[in-house]
Order: sequence, then structure tokens, then C-alpha cells
Amino acid sequence: MPTHHVQIDTHDGQMPCFIAQPESSRASSPIILYMDVPGIREELHDFARRLANDGFLCVLPDLYYRHGKIRFDLTKGQSELKKMFAIGSQLTNAMVIEDTRAILNWLSSVPYALADVGTVGYCMSGQFVISVAGTFPDRIKATAALYGTRMVTDAADSPHQLIPTMRGEAYLGFAAHDPYVEDGVIPTLNASMAANQDLTCEIETHPQTEHGFCFPARPQYRPEPAEIAWRKMTAMYKRVLRA
Repeated sequence: MPTHHVQIDTHDGQMPCFIAQPESSRASSPIILYMDVPGIREELHDFARRLANDGFLCVLPDLYYRHGKIRFDLTKGQSELKKMFAIGSQLTNAMVIEDTRAILNWLSSVPYALADVGTVGYCMSGQFVISVAGTFPDRIKATAALYGTRMVTDAADSPHQLIPTMRGEAYLGFAAHDPYVEDGVIPTLNASMAANQDLTCEIETHPQTEHGFCFPARPQYRPEPAEIAWRKMTAMYKRVLRA
């Protein structure tokens, strides 16, 4: 399928994005794929290509662009992990909301993109997909998060506070064992989403899984639950959006 890179202008500079398009020449629904904390790598490009194979226009932004071109080599051990988490922790909901605004503006100028948008975020981007869905409910109609983190916090900008303004559908898949998801997060999300009459949501905990179970390159990879999550996510996109 066709793939290319674009530079999208934001308040903080130019944000590189990997674009994967379906083979069909007709307009298709965009899916914004938000990276996990290890950042851009071929594994995420493969996810974008798979979404394109499923009939969607995938946009994969490099959210670390404010630091230049960041690529982590996790074979270096703890020093690289420390660097990765330090850079990841500097990325805020407000930053990603503005980055998403820029992506949505760019999509509006692209003739092969339909108006309604889906999202998916892994790991640290769970917080971001909830934040952007609540900020742009007129555009973002399908939201997926896999073992998302920091979706419920004590901060003033806690993403769960934007759930009342979300629209469409959401699918949240969690690992059975995840040290990055605190007790009380899933019940809070359940209650918040159930209270929103304009949102249909499925929240699922996948048995015998750990954080990272969707990524084939991770030791925590579990093919069966990863495929279940993928099928549920893409089925939601096809219900809500036009593939």
C-alpha cells in the first residue's frame, strides 16, 4: 500500500508523520495512531500498514519532535530506559491536544480523507486519546486505548474529566497484570463512561496478559489477546467510521 512521510506544522515546529494509505483510490476514514513511550520504530510502521490494509488512512505522528529525531536503543539497558522515561514524561496532554489540532487541520485539507476520525493509543498514549476525544468530539468518533496509562489522575488536566464530552464509541483494553495502571482507574473509567449517554464504550481486561501484550517485539506479547483487541478495535472503526 502507498506510504509516505509528511511534515505537519504545529505551534512548536514541524511534526513528522508516517502516512499509510489503503490501495483503493477512494477517500477513507483516518485513524491517528499515537505511539507508546519507546517512540517511533518499524513495529509502529507495521501497525500503520495493517490499518491501511484494513481500509483506513493511518497517520502516525512522532510526538517527540520537540526534541529532534529521537530513537531509543533499548538493548543499551537501564541508561536508555531512564532516558526514554525522562523524555516521555515531558509530553503533556496540552501538547498532544495541540498536535492533534494540527493533524485534524491537515486532514481537512487532504482530499482522500473523510471527516470522521478514529484514534488508537498504546501505553502512555491512553491518556492522550481520551484527552483529544473529549476536546474534538465533532471530529473524533471512535477511540481505542490499549493498556493506557495516566487516564485517571489527581491533576487538573486528568483525561477522565473530558469523558463527558466524548461522542461515538470507545474500546479500552487492559492487561490483567499492569503496574502502570493503578487500582481504581478502571472502575472510575467505567463510571465516567457509563454516565455519558452519547458514548458507547467497552472496557475489557484481557486474562493472563501484562503491559505490552500487543507488541510482537516485546517479551510480554500474547498473540491471541492481541488479535482479539485488534479485531474489536477495527470492528468499532468499521461500525462508526467508513473504511
